[in-house]
Amino acid sequence: MTGRQVGTPVPVPRIPWHKSLLVRLLLTSVAIAVLSVGATAWLAVQLTTRAIQEERGQVLSEDTDILRRFSGYAATHSDWVGVGSTVHALSRSLDRRIALTTTGGQLIADSAASGTALPDRASATVDPLRTDTYTEPGAQLAGIDPRAVGPYRLTPGEAGEVSGLMRRRAACMAELGSDGRVRQMPSGRTVIIVDDARGSAFSRCADRTDNVPMPTERKGLAALAKLMAGCLPADWKQLAEADPEMRKLFGADVVPGMSAKAPGAVGDRQLQNCLDTARRTQLDPYVAPRVTLYLGDRDQRRSGFDLSPANKTKIIGVTGLVLAVTITLTALVAVRLVRPLRALAAAARQPPERHARVAVTTKDETGYLAAAFNDLTARREQVEAQRKAMVSDIAHELRTPLTNIRGWLEVTRDGLLDLDPGLIASLHDEALQLQYIIDDLRDLAAGDAGTLRLHREPLAADELIGQVAAAHRSRYEAAAVHLRAEADPGLWMDADPVRMRQVLGNLVSNALRHTPVQGTVTLGARQTADEAVLTVRDTGDGIAPEDLPHIFERFWRAEKSRSRRTGGSGLGLSIVRQFVEAHGGTVTADSTPGSGAVFTVRLPRVTAPEELQP
Repeated sequence: MTGRQVGTPVPVPRIPWHKSLLVRLLLTSVAIAVLSVGATAWLAVQLTTRAIQEERGQVLSEDTDILRRFSGYAATHSDWVGVGSTVHALSRSLDRRIALTTTGGQLIADSAASGTALPDRASATVDPLRTDTYTEPGAQLAGIDPRAVGPYRLTPGEAGEVSGLMRRRAACMAELGSDGRVRQMPSGRTVIIVDDARGSAFSRCADRTDNVPMPTERKGLAALAKLMAGCLPADWKQLAEADPEMRKLFGADVVPGMSAKAPGAVGDRQLQNCLDTARRTQLDPYVAPRVTLYLGDRDQRRSGFDLSPANKTKIIGVTGLVLAVTITLTALVAVRLVRPLRALAAAARQPPERHARVAVTTKDETGYLAAAFNDLTARREQVEAQRKAMVSDIAHELRTPLTNIRGWLEVTRDGLLDLDPGLIASLHDEALQLQYIIDDLRDLAAGDAGTLRLHREPLAADELIGQVAAAHRSRYEAAAVHLRAEADPGLWMDADPVRMRQVLGNLVSNALRHTPVQGTVTLGARQTADEAVLTVRDTGDGIAPEDLPHIFERFWRAEKSRSRRTGGSGLGLSIVRQFVEAHGGTVTADSTPGSGAVFTVRLPRVTAPEELQP
C-alpha cells in the first residue's frame, strides 16, 4: 500500500548542530562560565596581589614597631623581668603572636598558650647597644639606641634647669623671627631643633652655658674617659689634656642626645671605635640583655588577610557586573526559547474546533516541536472529520436494514401483505445484516480498547488457505469467478485460527466484489527467512492511487454511492488491519489500475510442532 498509514510515526528530521537548542544552551552556559571565571580570576589576582602588598607593608611596619618598642624597653630596663604584660598588650592590640627568648633559647615571655611551638625562624634580635630604632622611625640603624642613657640621665632638677635655658633661647630666637622647636631627649636634656643652626638668630641667642654638662653628665663623662683610656692612642691622650677643644670633644660633645661633632671629624676611625666600645661597656649594666624576638600569627589561627573597604567595593561591583551580564544573556536566550513555546501554549488552549496552528520560525528543536504540533493538529482535524463521518456512516448502515424491517412490519400490521415465508426470509436477512454490522463494530471496539482476546496456537498455512477457499468456493462458483489456493508446505504460524480465517475471509469477500465474471482470485501463502506471507490477489479493475491510503479506514468506500451491490459495510478491511496488528503483523495493499489488486499479510513464522516434525 502506498502512502503513510494513520498512526505511523513521523521520522524526526536531523537538526544541524549549530542550530540545535542543546548546543546553543551549552554555548551560552560556557560563555557565562568563561566570563564569570575570567572576571573572578582577574579580580582575585588584582585584589590578592594588592592585599598581599598591603599586608606585607603592614606586617613590616608592625614588625619594626614591635622591635622599636622592645628596644626601648631594653634601653630603659636592666632586665626583662615584667616584660610579659607588655608582650600580651602588644599581642592583643596588633593581633600578633610575640615571643622573647634568650640567645640560648630559653623562653622569657610568649603571648601564645603554654606549650605552643615557636615560629620556625626568629624575626629579629633586640640589642639596644648595637641597633638604633629610635633616631629614624621605621628604620634599623647601626649604633647605640639613644634611649639607652644609663648614668647620663639627668635628675629632675638638672632637667628643669636645662629646659629653662633652652626655652629662654627659643624665646630669643622667636623675637628675632626665627623658629626653634624645643625637644626633650631621652636623657632628660632639652635641645632646640632649628633648620639652620648656623643662622644669625641661633648664634645671637646662644649662651656659653647652653651646652655645659650637668653634674650627672660630668660624672658619666669622667667614667667614660677612664674606659677610653685603655684604647686611645697616647698622642690623642696628650692632645686631649693640652687642648681645651679636645677636652670639650670628650666632654659635652659625647653626651648622648646632644648635637656634637662626630668623632670621625678629627679623621681617625680608631677614635670612633674606641668611643663606641667604651660607651657600650659603660651602658651595659643599665640595659637588658640581648634577646631573640619571634613574631607570628596570633594563636597560629590567622590564615588570611582582611580586605579593605575599597577592595570589598570592587568585589561587589565586579560581582554585580557579572551577574548583570549573566542575567542579560540568560534573558535574551530565554526570550528566544520561550516565545515559540508561548505560541504553542496559546494554540493548545484554543477550542478544539478551531484547530489552531503556529508558525514555524526556527529549524531547531522548538521549530520541529511547532511542526509536530501542527501535524498533530492536522491529524486531530482528520480524526475529528473521521469521527463525524463514522457516526454518519454507522447511522446510515443501521438505518437501511432497520428501515426495511420497519417498513415490512408496518405493511404486514396494516394487513396489506401476508406474512409468508419469503417475507420472513427477507426480514431475517435484514436482521443478519444488522448483526454483522454490530459484530464488526464490537470487534473494532475491542481492538481499540486493547481487550481483543486471541487464542493462539500453531497454525499450518496450507490448512488455513484450504479452509478459507473451501468456505467461499460456492459463492465464487455462483459469481463465475475462479478461486485458486497456493501454499508452501511446512509453513507454520502462531495465530488464532478463528481470527485468521476471518481476516482471509474478509479479503476474499472483498476481492470477489471487485472481480469481474471469469476473473481469478488467488489465495496464496509463502515463507521468507522469518515471516509467513499470505496474499490475496485479484484480476479486477484495481484501486485508484488516491484511494489506496484510505482503504483500511472505517466505513470508507471508493464508490461514494455507498451501494451494497459493490460494497459491504465498510468495516471489513478495518477489521483485517486490527486483527493482523493484534498478531504483531502488518497488512498492505498494492494496485495498478486495470490490473487488479493484491493484499499482503505478513506474520511471524514459527517452527512446526515437535509431534509433526519428521
